[in-house]
Amino acid sequence: MAKRAQRFGNLPAEAPSFVGRRDELAEVRRKLTAARLVSLVGPGGVGKTRLAVRIATDLGRGFPGGAWLVELANVRDPALVTNAVMAALDLRDQAATEPVNLLRSYLRDKELLLVLDNCEHLLDATARMVDDVLRAAPGVRVVATSREPLSVAGEHVLPVPPLDLPSPHAESLARTSLNDAVRLFVERAAEATGRFELTEANRAAVVDVCRRLDGLPLAIELAAVRTRALSPDQIRDRLSDRFELLTGGNRAALPRHQTLHTAIDWSYNLLTPAEQTLLMRLCVFAGRYTVDDVEAVCCSDDLPAARALDLLSALLDKSLLVKEDAAGLACYRLPETMREYARRKLRESGDADAVELRCADYYLSRCRQLAATGRYRLLPSLAWVDLEIDNIRAVLRTSIDRDDLRRAVGVATDLIWYWITRATTEGVRWLDELLARPVADPWTYFARGFLGVVQNDPNAATRALDRGVTAARVAGLPDALSQTLAMASIAATGRGDRASAQRLLDESRTVAGTLDDLGATLMTYQAQALKSLADGDFAAATAAAAEGVRLSREAGDLYSLGMMLMNQGYAALRSGALRDAEVWLAEGLRIAHQIDDRVAQCYLLGALGCCAAAERRPQPAAELLGAMENLRAEIGATVLPSMAPALAQATRSATAALGAAAFDSAYQTGRQLSRDAAVRLALRAPAATAPVAESSSGILSRRELDVARLVPEGLSNKEIGARLFISERTVESHVRNILTKLGFTSRTQVAIWMAAQSALG
Repeated sequence: MAKRAQRFGNLPAEAPSFVGRRDELAEVRRKLTAARLVSLVGPGGVGKTRLAVRIATDLGRGFPGGAWLVELANVRDPALVTNAVMAALDLRDQAATEPVNLLRSYLRDKELLLVLDNCEHLLDATARMVDDVLRAAPGVRVVATSREPLSVAGEHVLPVPPLDLPSPHAESLARTSLNDAVRLFVERAAEATGRFELTEANRAAVVDVCRRLDGLPLAIELAAVRTRALSPDQIRDRLSDRFELLTGGNRAALPRHQTLHTAIDWSYNLLTPAEQTLLMRLCVFAGRYTVDDVEAVCCSDDLPAARALDLLSALLDKSLLVKEDAAGLACYRLPETMREYARRKLRESGDADAVELRCADYYLSRCRQLAATGRYRLLPSLAWVDLEIDNIRAVLRTSIDRDDLRRAVGVATDLIWYWITRATTEGVRWLDELLARPVADPWTYFARGFLGVVQNDPNAATRALDRGVTAARVAGLPDALSQTLAMASIAATGRGDRASAQRLLDESRTVAGTLDDLGATLMTYQAQALKSLADGDFAAATAAAAEGVRLSREAGDLYSLGMMLMNQGYAALRSGALRDAEVWLAEGLRIAHQIDDRVAQCYLLGALGCCAAAERRPQPAAELLGAMENLRAEIGATVLPSMAPALAQATRSATAALGAAAFDSAYQTGRQLSRDAAVRLALRAPAATAPVAESSSGILSRRELDVARLVPEGLSNKEIGARLFISERTVESHVRNILTKLGFTSRTQVAIWMAAQSALG
């Protein structure tokens, strides 16, 4: 029996080391035995996040479903709290089901630990979501970090205090070194310098620094990193000067949040002017960012882009910035407390509006590029949006709040391929909010209609597309008109209006015939294939889909290729051409898995299950039908009406062959498969494996695939040519085509991609 792959969560590796908090760790463990929600509450910089991650790391293995960190600091829109939880759990908002309902359904039978970090700016939305989860999923426990409680029924609040302060009186060196605040200073100083130790000579100064900073971990870390350039005595003396200036000598009156502010202020004032300028401008990013982003948004005449990397490295060295790797890229982010400080500094500088507009224009420009070429470079395009989505969302929200419709409409419309494959209900929400205002862009209506079709909501799609047709006529945009008419034909097919579907398709074809526009041509073939499938004209469906496959393969349009292969395969299945159906459906599944289109994976698993049943292979048929149902429930998709008869027939056939008990057992086995395991099962079915091996990329020619298989061996073009008996120049041409078709820039990316293909069997 296949087993579900074990997933123990998404917790980051702990670095640097964790210091102290024995009492708090023990108290949280005790509370979680009785309570299902424990909130770690305390001021910024007190160490709530690190404590929560340590708790989850210690306890995660005790939960069959693992421990999962949800970082809410980057989420600015309360409506996206549930989306953030889904993203952390690797769930997909790609159907018509509301995210909160998907989350409830997914978690209902799970036993796992959720860590919700930095909730304070989203208290109401987070509280509602947590209450929903706790009511729906009795096996889920939640640890939240916030500056104030969530106020949810059953919440247990644990105040997180600063670290215990060392005694101001002379103690032995050994005893002083056991104090948690001192240990933190010493460990961070040693990491910064490579050689720092607590000695009799520096003990008093270290103790004074820890006491002066009230045992606040962030403040202590900022001071400790300065040991690269200053002695503990110098750090103590300079901090003393700052506090004396602030309080007029009345140190006792200083609240802890002001202590932290002063410590950050002190560290900020030690920066060079260029470092200060960059730090305060970095606050415009809501999430993580790359060097390229910083160069485009934060640099100007007074801060040359050529200095960006050196300045980022300097801020990183001073613990003012965090570096993390994402999708193989070095990314940076500001800790939330630091971001708040930088935001205040940017406002004080008078430069806030200019930097924020530069940020908005940058992301608008990148999203326009995505809309123009994204369908032909889908993998890197989606990877870029996955990386930048928090920043893009922030630009969208700010632009809408400022009534800046030009930027907001541009960004929301240009993200069409992301909304389709990654965040359908979120895309609907943004587009509906914008279309409630006076919007004239026909592509915005097209995007909304497209999402309606993806959600199997033809009525909502039709409302948007009708307005889009009118807007395209008024604007004189024949490409938008043709594609919108074709999509409207698809919506009409979905609601069973065959006469309207044909009329709209005919007009779309007429307009497309006057253009040299691949997008318009492909959309008409898609509309024709779907209409023919609904009409039962499988020969016409196969012909339209086959031409769509040819054009999209030549262009490198993976999404369209996957859809056309699905249409082609389903038409073959319905007409009894099982061998062809398996070949086309298997290739479509490889593409859907490659671009992580889970709705397509769901339907393709079911279709291949139908093939297996028709070929009298009832065991894999039952497992694939179960796998389809599991994925369908996970993503909230509905069974397409056109698929329902074939699925019902496959179920009857497999049940008759196996017997009811054996079918149910195999079906439940399929329901327990992970998504990847289900895809492997489908592609390892004997009849499906061999024919698709040569075209598993979905886009590369057979010879290009031969070349790609040799790239991971580190061979030169000459060596590859010798292996394949072709010239070095021919290999060079094939490699160039491979990079272009896959949207890659290096042979290393090709090697990684080939490894991923091999993993699918």
